[in-house]
Amino acid sequence: MGKKRISIIGSTGSIGTQALEVLEKLQDKFEIIALAGGHNKELLDAQAKKFKPKYTVLGEQGLEKICSDKENDIILVACSGKIGLRPTLTAIKNGINIALANKETLVMAGDIVMREAKKHGVKIIPVDSEHCAIHQCIKDISQVDKLIITASGGPFLHKSVDDMKNATVKEALAHPKWHMGKKITVDSATLMNKGLEIIEAHHLFGFDYDDIEVVIHPQSIVHSAIEYKDGSVIAQLGLPSMHIPIQYAISYPERFEGIKSKSFSFAEIARLDFEKPDFEKFPCVKLAYKAGKTGGTMTTCLNAANEEAVFAFLDGKIKLYNIYEIVEKMMSEHKVIQNPTIDEIFEVDKDIREKTKKFIKNYAK
Repeated sequence: MGKKRISIIGSTGSIGTQALEVLEKLQDKFEIIALAGGHNKELLDAQAKKFKPKYTVLGEQGLEKICSDKENDIILVACSGKIGLRPTLTAIKNGINIALANKETLVMAGDIVMREAKKHGVKIIPVDSEHCAIHQCIKDISQVDKLIITASGGPFLHKSVDDMKNATVKEALAHPKWHMGKKITVDSATLMNKGLEIIEAHHLFGFDYDDIEVVIHPQSIVHSAIEYKDGSVIAQLGLPSMHIPIQYAISYPERFEGIKSKSFSFAEIARLDFEKPDFEKFPCVKLAYKAGKTGGTMTTCLNAANEEAVFAFLDGKIKLYNIYEIVEKMMSEHKVIQNPTIDEIFEVDKDIREKTKKFIKNYAK
């Protein structure tokens, strides 16, 4: 069997750089067709020199070329934001399997993406540790009753609502377990990341929102679990390392030794704690459930408003808790389009971002 051919969209970001660390250990298993970075030309050039892809792309221009190149066996979509959506759909329409680490693709257009994947016989393998865990646990999805998504609880798990309301950017970015980009780290502080993952899980696995549960697990050892009809619960465990789910997603259905953080030891872990999330302290999760159940462009609204609010918080324009208030405001005013086209989704995304920025400008005063 020859090498699996892969391209990475977002190679200069957190997931992309870790994916290249995985691929460095598996050079006899993979051939890199293309690397696409955002704005970090220096890093992309260094990656190209080291890994020698057939070509590189800087910025959004050229992503369609990568995703139309049928030489690819799989494309890792590791970029952040809405720019991942159109390239993903292009790859799907060209029959190329996807390792998906871009939340916006499914949050904005999950119905369309999953429908196209089914139509073209394309596998979408999740990279997020939670969805990757569920994917590994499921053998017969028809026998599964419930999905259980774990959350570390972020830096404010044992803090009060007042602590969150007065939190600094530095405090919000001090995640106790995971090292991620700033935007997703803030989402973890508000637990909006779990809300987005609930929406993703709904689309990836076809479960009703009432059958997707979130549980707080501070140690981040159990990455998620499923409950079967007979009451059996199957969970996937591992040390907090993105190398493992990245490697699983790109090598599926095979497993290789590759990168292991270290051998797992139950004795060293000693204890695993679980608790229900406090939706009063983390109301963003409730907003995500509401958006998902409403359907249509409401999830696009949720995503766009949250992203702009997070950027405003990082820029020091608003408080952390204002993120929830701003997203709720945008959702309450949004006129939902059910069964939208891709163009309508992008129009809504643009409209919500403009409205959110305007609202934040007045809000900050």
